[in-house]
Amino acid sequence: MSGKGKTIKVDYLARVEGEGALFIRYDDNHVHEVQLKIFEPPRFFEAFLRGRDYTEAPDITARICGICPVAYQMSALHAMEDALHLVPTSELKALRRLLYCGEWIESHMLHVSMLHAPDFLGYPSAVAMAKDHPEVVQQALEIKKAGNALLRLLGGREVHPINVRIGGFYRTPTKEQFESLREQLSAARDLAERMCRWAASLPFPENTQKFEFVALVNPDEYPMNEGRIQSSEGLDISVKDYEKHFREVQVPHSTALHSVLIERDSYLVGPMARFNLNYPRLSTGVKRVAEELGFNPPCSNPFKSIVVRCLEVLHAFDEALRIIDNYQPPEHPYLTVEPREANGCAATEAPRGLLYHRYGINAQGKITQAKIVAPTSQNQKTIEKDLRLMLPNFMHLPESQLQGLCERAIRNYDPCISCSTHFLQLHLQHDQQGSS
Repeated sequence: MSGKGKTIKVDYLARVEGEGALFIRYDDNHVHEVQLKIFEPPRFFEAFLRGRDYTEAPDITARICGICPVAYQMSALHAMEDALHLVPTSELKALRRLLYCGEWIESHMLHVSMLHAPDFLGYPSAVAMAKDHPEVVQQALEIKKAGNALLRLLGGREVHPINVRIGGFYRTPTKEQFESLREQLSAARDLAERMCRWAASLPFPENTQKFEFVALVNPDEYPMNEGRIQSSEGLDISVKDYEKHFREVQVPHSTALHSVLIERDSYLVGPMARFNLNYPRLSTGVKRVAEELGFNPPCSNPFKSIVVRCLEVLHAFDEALRIIDNYQPPEHPYLTVEPREANGCAATEAPRGLLYHRYGINAQGKITQAKIVAPTSQNQKTIEKDLRLMLPNFMHLPESQLQGLCERAIRNYDPCISCSTHFLQLHLQHDQQGSS
């Protein structure tokens, strides 16, 4: 007796950033092959940075992604300042952290409400979901609007901010500008707490996996701009040693590189990694909410990442309000330094995870080399592994449901393939299998 071979094809997976393909070959008993196929050409940001002035790096790299431009700016800034031994003042560092708070808020809320929530509530889109759950979408938009307000005030505009520069900012806000923003942030913070409770009430498929979590760890704060790179398996290195432990490899089925830990293999970056490695450094208010919800680390079910993102949004509001309440305008909006031949690197925590930049510059300040490792490229191999391990538990489902589950599993990671290439079509191939 033999089963009939089957193929499932989804030409375009909605609610992810970019385009690509996923190929899964399986039979009734085994998953034989999972390939995340990134087939569009690379965008060559690293190549066309070469020859540009070092001061241009933050503005050029911000164009890599319209959803998380601040992350690229911050990693570029810190890498250049590392090369030039330029140390911003504590006031400037606080403003950078505040800007990053704005990006975490708007990026996470976009994913939670528009891309991810429809999966749990059974809708094909956020528009369809809004008809029956208008309060969820309305609250999310108000929260996102507050994050955008921070980006606009500190960055000059909401998308691809233009107020950031090596050494600081072109212009820094006044206390009065922050006071007018505080009421909006405080109201949105209350909505964010409600969003945490709502997210924790969603139905989650059982999919606990074994991951090696990798994130920045800073003993003094929940990480955004600074820290050592640590993992749940004992890795503890400075950012300068990143390339001694992580390697990008080419795979035959994709134009995108896969990043692996040299000592082991795949690993996970992003909100779950930060949450599991840095839980004690969350704000008191966030830990109170997490404990009330029974949502304590470790969290190893990617479907529950929607809750972690909501908790990180709440933390970003607490951080933003703390920074505003303690704000002292810096004496100078930026520090200056003369260029010299040097190399520098940095890693920050983009909403989607660890973002690594390395640059070389010459004595004239021209960029001679650039390397950028985006969070999604680091998670690609883990996404394949997650699907390979998850699917055997759901083989009993009809193919249409299995297809939907695969799409949902991919959206757990909030992939932003446009940061390197693009994403996603889905092909499921069911092999014929004889049995007696």
